Amino acid sequence: MREILIKPQLHKFKTFQEFAGEFQLGQRDLVFTNEYIYIPFMKDCSLQCKFVFQEKFGVGEPSEEMITDIFAAIDPETYDRVIAIGGGAILDIGKLLSLKRTGSVHDLYFKKVDVVPEKDLIALPTTCGTGSEVTNISVAIVRDENGKTTKLGLVSDLLIPGTVCLIPEFLSTLPYGPFASSAIDALIHAVESYLSPARATMTSELFGVKAMELILEGFRRIGEKGPDARFEYLDEFLTAACYAGLAFLQAGCATVHAMSFPLGGTYHVPHGESNYALFGKVLEKYDSIKPDGKIADFKKTIARILGGSENDAIANLAALEEKILHLKPLWEYGFKEEDIEIFADSVLKNQQRLVVNSYVPLTRDLIVEIYRETYK
Repeated sequence: MREILIKPQLHKFKTFQEFAGEFQLGQRDLVFTNEYIYIPFMKDCSLQCKFVFQEKFGVGEPSEEMITDIFAAIDPETYDRVIAIGGGAILDIGKLLSLKRTGSVHDLYFKKVDVVPEKDLIALPTTCGTGSEVTNISVAIVRDENGKTTKLGLVSDLLIPGTVCLIPEFLSTLPYGPFASSAIDALIHAVESYLSPARATMTSELFGVKAMELILEGFRRIGEKGPDARFEYLDEFLTAACYAGLAFLQAGCATVHAMSFPLGGTYHVPHGESNYALFGKVLEKYDSIKPDGKIADFKKTIARILGGSENDAIANLAALEEKILHLKPLWEYGFKEEDIEIFADSVLKNQQRLVVNSYVPLTRDLIVEIYRETYK
Protein backbone atom coordinates (compact mmCIF):
# COMPACT_ATOMS: atom_id res chain seq x y z
CA MET A 1 0.00 0.00 0.00
CA ARG A 2 1.41 3.40 -1.01
CA GLU A 3 0.81 6.47 1.12
CA ILE A 4 1.71 10.08 0.44
CA LEU A 5 1.99 11.37 3.98
CA ILE A 6 2.47 15.09 3.33
CA LYS A 7 4.16 16.32 0.19
CA PRO A 8 3.66 20.06 0.58
CA GLN A 9 5.57 22.07 3.12
CA LEU A 10 2.84 23.55 5.33
CA HIS A 11 2.93 27.06 6.78
CA LYS A 12 0.43 29.18 8.69
CA PHE A 13 0.49 32.99 8.86
CA LYS A 14 -1.75 35.54 10.56
CA THR A 15 -1.77 37.90 7.58
CA PHE A 16 -0.95 37.99 3.88
CA GLN A 17 1.65 40.67 4.57
CA GLU A 18 3.54 38.27 6.86
CA PHE A 19 3.51 35.67 4.10
CA ALA A 20 4.70 38.14 1.45
CA GLY A 21 7.64 39.17 3.61
CA GLU A 22 8.63 35.61 4.51
CA PHE A 23 8.57 34.45 0.88
CA GLN A 24 10.04 37.69 -0.53
CA LEU A 25 7.51 38.10 -3.33
CA GLY A 26 8.88 40.03 -6.28
CA GLN A 27 8.97 40.66 -10.01
CA ARG A 28 9.43 37.04 -11.08
CA ASP A 29 6.34 35.90 -9.18
CA LEU A 30 2.97 35.37 -10.86
CA VAL A 31 0.11 35.87 -8.40
CA PHE A 32 -3.05 34.26 -9.78
CA THR A 33 -6.08 35.32 -7.76
CA ASN A 34 -9.37 37.26 -7.81
CA GLU A 35 -9.60 41.04 -7.69
CA TYR A 36 -12.01 40.89 -4.73
CA ILE A 37 -9.29 39.07 -2.78
CA TYR A 38 -6.50 41.31 -4.08
CA ILE A 39 -8.08 44.62 -3.04
CA PRO A 40 -8.54 44.02 0.73
CA PHE A 41 -5.47 41.86 1.33
CA MET A 42 -2.76 42.64 -1.27
CA LYS A 43 -3.27 46.03 -2.89
CA ASP A 44 -1.71 48.05 -0.08
CA CYS A 45 1.38 45.84 0.07
CA SER A 46 2.84 47.55 -3.04
CA LEU A 47 4.33 44.33 -4.39
CA GLN A 48 6.14 44.12 -7.73
CA CYS A 49 4.56 40.79 -8.69
CA LYS A 50 2.59 40.16 -11.85
CA PHE A 51 -1.06 39.94 -10.71
CA VAL A 52 -3.59 38.13 -12.90
CA PHE A 53 -7.29 37.91 -12.02
CA GLN A 54 -9.30 34.87 -13.07
CA GLU A 55 -12.50 36.86 -13.64
CA LYS A 56 -10.88 38.71 -16.54
CA PHE A 57 -11.25 35.46 -18.46
CA GLY A 58 -14.74 34.47 -17.35
CA VAL A 59 -16.67 33.61 -14.23
CA GLY A 60 -17.46 30.36 -12.49
CA GLU A 61 -15.56 27.12 -12.44
CA PRO A 62 -12.61 26.51 -14.76
CA SER A 63 -13.47 25.48 -18.30
CA GLU A 64 -11.32 24.26 -21.14
CA GLU A 65 -11.93 27.54 -22.97
CA MET A 66 -11.13 29.72 -19.93
CA ILE A 67 -7.85 27.95 -19.22
CA THR A 68 -6.85 28.14 -22.88
CA ASP A 69 -7.39 31.92 -22.84
CA ILE A 70 -5.40 32.27 -19.61
CA PHE A 71 -2.50 30.32 -21.12
CA ALA A 72 -2.57 32.55 -24.18
CA ALA A 73 -2.45 35.71 -22.05
CA ILE A 74 0.40 34.68 -19.74
CA ASP A 75 3.88 34.12 -21.14
CA PRO A 76 5.54 31.32 -19.14
CA GLU A 77 8.91 33.02 -19.66
CA THR A 78 7.85 35.95 -17.45
CA TYR A 79 7.65 34.13 -14.11
CA ASP A 80 9.49 31.57 -11.98
CA ARG A 81 6.91 30.97 -9.24
CA VAL A 82 3.14 30.69 -9.25
CA ILE A 83 1.38 32.05 -6.16
CA ALA A 84 -2.20 30.77 -6.40
CA ILE A 85 -4.49 32.56 -3.94
CA GLY A 86 -8.18 31.66 -4.00
CA GLY A 87 -10.75 28.91 -3.95
CA GLY A 88 -10.72 25.63 -5.81
CA ALA A 89 -10.88 27.19 -9.27
CA ILE A 90 -7.88 29.43 -8.64
CA LEU A 91 -5.84 26.63 -7.11
CA ASP A 92 -6.70 24.17 -9.89
CA ILE A 93 -5.71 26.67 -12.60
CA GLY A 94 -2.62 27.62 -10.60
CA LYS A 95 -1.49 23.99 -10.77
CA LEU A 96 -1.72 24.13 -14.55
CA LEU A 97 0.19 27.43 -14.72
CA SER A 98 3.08 25.73 -12.93
CA LEU A 99 3.40 23.12 -15.70
CA LYS A 100 5.42 23.12 -18.89
CA ARG A 101 3.12 23.80 -21.85
CA THR A 102 3.30 20.35 -23.46
CA GLY A 103 0.11 20.64 -25.51
CA SER A 104 -3.43 21.98 -25.55
CA VAL A 105 -5.64 22.09 -22.46
CA HIS A 106 -7.92 19.52 -24.07
CA ASP A 107 -5.02 17.15 -24.70
CA LEU A 108 -3.82 17.61 -21.12
CA TYR A 109 -7.15 16.61 -19.58
CA PHE A 110 -7.63 13.71 -21.98
CA LYS A 111 -4.12 12.44 -21.19
CA LYS A 112 -2.75 12.90 -24.68
CA VAL A 113 0.26 14.89 -23.42
CA ASP A 114 2.45 14.57 -20.33
CA VAL A 115 2.21 16.47 -17.04
CA VAL A 116 5.61 18.14 -16.67
CA PRO A 117 6.27 20.47 -13.69
CA GLU A 118 8.25 23.61 -14.57
CA LYS A 119 7.55 26.35 -11.97
CA ASP A 120 7.46 26.39 -8.18
CA LEU A 121 3.87 26.48 -6.91
CA ILE A 122 2.74 28.07 -3.65
CA ALA A 123 -0.95 27.54 -2.80
CA LEU A 124 -2.95 29.78 -0.46
CA PRO A 125 -6.60 28.71 -0.06
CA THR A 126 -9.20 31.38 0.64
CA THR A 127 -12.13 29.01 1.22
CA CYS A 128 -12.51 26.16 3.68
CA GLY A 129 -13.68 23.50 1.26
CA THR A 130 -11.80 22.14 -1.72
CA GLY A 131 -8.57 20.99 -0.10
CA SER A 132 -7.07 21.58 -3.56
CA GLU A 133 -4.00 23.12 -1.92
CA VAL A 134 -2.76 19.65 -0.94
CA THR A 135 -4.22 17.38 -3.63
CA ASN A 136 -3.01 15.87 -6.89
CA ILE A 137 -5.96 16.87 -9.05
CA SER A 138 -7.07 19.78 -11.18
CA VAL A 139 -10.73 19.80 -12.23
CA ALA A 140 -12.18 21.57 -15.27
CA ILE A 141 -15.32 21.58 -17.39
CA VAL A 142 -14.34 20.02 -20.71
CA ARG A 143 -16.00 18.85 -23.89
CA ASP A 144 -16.01 15.17 -24.81
CA GLU A 145 -15.80 13.76 -28.33
CA ASN A 146 -19.54 14.42 -28.78
CA GLY A 147 -19.21 18.05 -27.76
CA LYS A 148 -21.04 17.56 -24.45
CA THR A 149 -19.65 19.24 -21.36
CA THR A 150 -18.74 17.46 -18.16
CA LYS A 151 -16.31 17.91 -15.32
CA LEU A 152 -13.11 15.96 -15.59
CA GLY A 153 -10.17 15.66 -13.25
CA LEU A 154 -6.54 15.73 -14.35
CA VAL A 155 -4.78 13.52 -11.80
CA SER A 156 -1.03 13.38 -11.20
CA ASP A 157 1.13 13.49 -8.09
CA LEU A 158 3.19 16.05 -10.01
CA LEU A 159 0.33 18.53 -9.49
CA ILE A 160 0.66 18.58 -5.69
CA PRO A 161 1.85 22.07 -4.67
CA GLY A 162 5.28 22.16 -3.08
CA THR A 163 4.29 24.78 -0.52
CA VAL A 164 0.95 25.51 1.18
CA CYS A 165 0.28 28.57 3.33
CA LEU A 166 -2.84 28.84 5.47
CA ILE A 167 -3.99 32.37 6.35
CA PRO A 168 -7.30 32.33 8.27
CA GLU A 169 -7.97 36.06 7.66
CA PHE A 170 -8.80 35.21 4.04
CA LEU A 171 -12.02 33.56 5.23
CA SER A 172 -13.19 36.74 6.97
CA THR A 173 -14.56 38.29 3.75
CA LEU A 174 -16.10 35.07 2.40
CA PRO A 175 -19.91 35.46 2.23
CA TYR A 176 -21.89 32.99 4.29
CA GLY A 177 -23.33 31.02 1.35
CA PRO A 178 -19.97 30.12 -0.26
CA PHE A 179 -18.54 29.53 3.21
CA ALA A 180 -21.30 27.05 4.08
CA SER A 181 -21.13 25.12 0.81
CA SER A 182 -17.33 24.92 0.94
CA ALA A 183 -17.32 23.71 4.55
CA ILE A 184 -19.85 21.00 3.66
CA ASP A 185 -17.64 20.08 0.70
CA ALA A 186 -14.71 19.58 3.10
CA LEU A 187 -16.90 17.39 5.29
CA ILE A 188 -17.82 15.26 2.27
CA HIS A 189 -14.13 14.89 1.38
CA ALA A 190 -13.45 13.60 4.89
CA VAL A 191 -16.41 11.20 4.85
CA GLU A 192 -15.83 9.79 1.36
CA SER A 193 -12.15 9.16 2.05
CA TYR A 194 -13.04 7.51 5.36
CA LEU A 195 -15.50 5.14 3.66
CA SER A 196 -13.30 4.37 0.65
CA PRO A 197 -12.96 0.56 0.61
CA ALA A 198 -10.08 0.36 -1.84
CA ARG A 199 -7.72 3.14 -0.78
CA ALA A 200 -8.38 4.15 2.82
CA THR A 201 -5.19 4.21 4.89
CA MET A 202 -4.24 4.80 8.51
CA THR A 203 -3.30 8.40 7.84
CA SER A 204 -6.31 9.13 5.64
CA GLU A 205 -8.54 8.00 8.51
CA LEU A 206 -6.55 10.09 10.98
CA PHE A 207 -6.89 13.26 8.92
CA GLY A 208 -10.48 12.46 7.91
CA VAL A 209 -11.76 11.94 11.44
CA LYS A 210 -10.00 15.06 12.72
CA ALA A 211 -11.52 17.06 9.87
CA MET A 212 -15.00 15.73 10.75
CA GLU A 213 -14.50 16.68 14.41
CA LEU A 214 -13.41 20.24 13.62
CA ILE A 215 -16.08 20.89 10.98
CA LEU A 216 -18.98 19.46 12.97
CA GLU A 217 -17.96 21.38 16.07
CA GLY A 218 -18.01 24.53 13.95
CA PHE A 219 -21.41 23.59 12.54
CA ARG A 220 -22.72 23.01 16.06
CA ARG A 221 -21.66 26.52 17.06
CA ILE A 222 -23.26 28.06 13.98
CA GLY A 223 -26.44 26.05 14.57
CA GLU A 224 -26.65 27.40 18.12
CA LYS A 225 -25.45 30.99 17.66
CA GLY A 226 -26.04 31.80 13.99
CA PRO A 227 -23.80 32.41 10.95
CA ASP A 228 -21.56 34.99 12.66
CA ALA A 229 -20.28 32.30 15.01
CA ARG A 230 -18.00 31.17 12.20
CA PHE A 231 -15.76 34.22 12.64
CA GLU A 232 -14.51 32.87 15.96
CA TYR A 233 -13.60 29.55 14.32
CA LEU A 234 -12.00 30.47 10.98
CA ASP A 235 -8.61 28.95 11.78
CA GLU A 236 -10.23 25.62 12.62
CA PHE A 237 -12.38 25.55 9.47
CA LEU A 238 -9.38 26.33 7.25
CA THR A 239 -7.27 23.69 9.00
CA ALA A 240 -10.07 21.12 8.72
CA ALA A 241 -10.36 21.68 4.96
CA CYS A 242 -6.63 21.07 4.62
CA TYR A 243 -6.88 17.89 6.71
CA ALA A 244 -9.79 16.67 4.57
CA GLY A 245 -7.73 17.37 1.44
CA LEU A 246 -4.87 15.29 2.81
CA ALA A 247 -7.35 12.50 3.55
CA PHE A 248 -8.76 12.34 0.04
CA LEU A 249 -5.33 12.80 -1.54
CA GLN A 250 -4.62 9.32 -0.19
CA ALA A 251 -8.01 7.60 -0.15
CA GLY A 252 -9.87 9.37 -2.94
CA CYS A 253 -13.43 10.64 -3.22
CA ALA A 254 -16.24 8.47 -4.51
CA THR A 255 -19.95 8.32 -5.35
CA VAL A 256 -20.96 11.81 -4.26
CA HIS A 257 -18.30 13.49 -6.36
CA ALA A 258 -18.79 11.15 -9.32
CA MET A 259 -22.51 11.97 -9.44
CA SER A 260 -22.12 15.68 -8.75
CA PHE A 261 -19.68 16.35 -11.60
CA PRO A 262 -22.29 16.12 -14.43
CA LEU A 263 -24.62 18.32 -12.37
CA GLY A 264 -21.98 20.98 -11.84
CA GLY A 265 -20.65 20.75 -15.38
CA THR A 266 -24.07 21.00 -17.04
CA TYR A 267 -25.90 23.46 -14.79
CA HIS A 268 -22.93 25.31 -13.28
CA VAL A 269 -23.92 24.46 -9.72
CA PRO A 270 -21.14 25.43 -7.27
CA HIS A 271 -19.07 22.37 -6.46
CA GLY A 272 -19.81 22.16 -2.74
CA GLU A 273 -23.51 22.68 -3.28
CA SER A 274 -23.75 20.03 -6.01
CA ASN A 275 -22.03 17.55 -3.67
CA TYR A 276 -24.36 18.47 -0.82
CA ALA A 277 -27.41 17.85 -3.02
CA LEU A 278 -26.45 14.16 -3.25
CA PHE A 279 -24.54 13.51 -0.03
CA GLY A 280 -27.37 12.62 2.35
CA LYS A 281 -29.09 10.26 -0.08
CA VAL A 282 -25.81 8.49 -0.88
CA LEU A 283 -25.20 7.88 2.84
CA GLU A 284 -28.72 6.52 3.22
CA LYS A 285 -28.17 4.09 0.34
CA TYR A 286 -24.83 2.97 1.72
CA ASP A 287 -26.41 2.28 5.11
CA SER A 288 -29.31 0.33 3.63
CA ILE A 289 -27.14 -1.79 1.32
CA LYS A 290 -24.16 -2.55 3.57
CA PRO A 291 -24.95 -1.52 7.17
CA ASP A 292 -22.39 -3.79 8.85
CA GLY A 293 -19.31 -2.47 7.06
CA LYS A 294 -17.31 0.73 7.51
CA ILE A 295 -20.53 2.76 7.57
CA ALA A 296 -21.15 1.33 11.05
CA ASP A 297 -17.85 2.80 12.26
CA PHE A 298 -18.73 6.07 10.57
CA LYS A 299 -22.04 6.22 12.43
CA LYS A 300 -20.22 5.59 15.71
CA THR A 301 -17.89 8.48 14.93
CA ILE A 302 -20.76 10.83 14.10
CA ALA A 303 -22.67 9.78 17.24
CA ARG A 304 -19.57 10.45 19.33
CA ILE A 305 -19.15 13.92 17.85
CA LEU A 306 -22.80 15.02 17.73
CA GLY A 307 -24.33 12.94 20.49
CA GLY A 308 -27.41 10.81 20.02
CA SER A 309 -27.55 7.16 18.99
CA GLU A 310 -25.64 5.42 16.22
CA ASN A 311 -28.96 4.51 14.59
CA ASP A 312 -29.85 8.20 14.32
CA ALA A 313 -26.38 9.39 13.30
CA ILE A 314 -27.03 9.93 9.58
CA ALA A 315 -30.36 11.68 10.26
CA ASN A 316 -28.75 13.87 12.95
CA LEU A 317 -25.95 14.79 10.57
CA ALA A 318 -28.48 15.80 7.90
CA ALA A 319 -30.43 17.88 10.43
CA LEU A 320 -27.29 19.78 11.44
CA GLU A 321 -26.32 20.38 7.81
CA GLU A 322 -29.80 21.78 7.15
CA LYS A 323 -29.11 24.41 9.83
CA ILE A 324 -25.96 25.37 7.94
CA LEU A 325 -27.34 25.31 4.39
CA HIS A 326 -30.79 24.50 3.04
CA LEU A 327 -30.86 21.29 0.98
CA LYS A 328 -32.50 21.80 -2.42
CA PRO A 329 -33.92 19.15 -4.74
CA LEU A 330 -32.10 18.79 -8.04
CA TRP A 331 -34.92 20.32 -10.10
CA GLU A 332 -34.25 23.69 -8.47
CA TYR A 333 -30.86 23.76 -10.20
CA GLY A 334 -32.40 23.15 -13.64
CA PHE A 335 -31.96 19.38 -13.54
CA LYS A 336 -34.57 17.65 -15.73
CA GLU A 337 -36.11 14.21 -15.39
CA GLU A 338 -34.53 13.13 -18.67
CA ASP A 339 -31.11 13.97 -17.19
CA ILE A 340 -31.40 11.00 -14.86
CA GLU A 341 -30.52 8.42 -17.52
CA ILE A 342 -28.09 10.72 -19.36
CA PHE A 343 -26.14 11.61 -16.23
CA ALA A 344 -26.02 7.96 -15.11
CA ASP A 345 -24.30 7.04 -18.37
CA SER A 346 -21.94 10.02 -18.05
CA VAL A 347 -20.90 8.98 -14.54
CA LEU A 348 -20.04 5.45 -15.59
CA LYS A 349 -18.20 6.63 -18.69
CA ASN A 350 -16.24 9.62 -17.36
CA GLN A 351 -15.83 9.20 -13.61
CA GLN A 352 -14.36 5.73 -13.15
CA ARG A 353 -11.48 7.09 -11.03
CA LEU A 354 -14.17 8.02 -8.47
CA VAL A 355 -16.62 5.18 -9.07
CA VAL A 356 -14.02 2.60 -8.03
CA ASN A 357 -13.86 4.16 -4.54
CA SER A 358 -17.57 3.72 -3.87
CA TYR A 359 -18.41 2.08 -0.53
CA VAL A 360 -20.79 -0.25 -2.39
CA PRO A 361 -20.63 -1.26 -6.07
CA LEU A 362 -21.97 1.71 -8.00
CA THR A 363 -24.28 0.18 -10.60
CA ARG A 364 -26.22 2.12 -13.18
CA ASP A 365 -29.46 1.18 -11.42
CA LEU A 366 -28.19 2.61 -8.13
CA ILE A 367 -27.06 5.84 -9.78
CA VAL A 368 -30.47 6.24 -11.42
CA GLU A 369 -32.19 5.55 -8.10
CA ILE A 370 -30.17 8.22 -6.28
CA TYR A 371 -30.74 10.84 -9.00
CA ARG A 372 -34.45 10.03 -9.08
CA GLU A 373 -34.84 10.34 -5.31
CA THR A 374 -32.94 13.65 -5.15
CA TYR A 375 -34.72 15.10 -8.19
CA LYS A 376 -37.86 16.22 -6.33
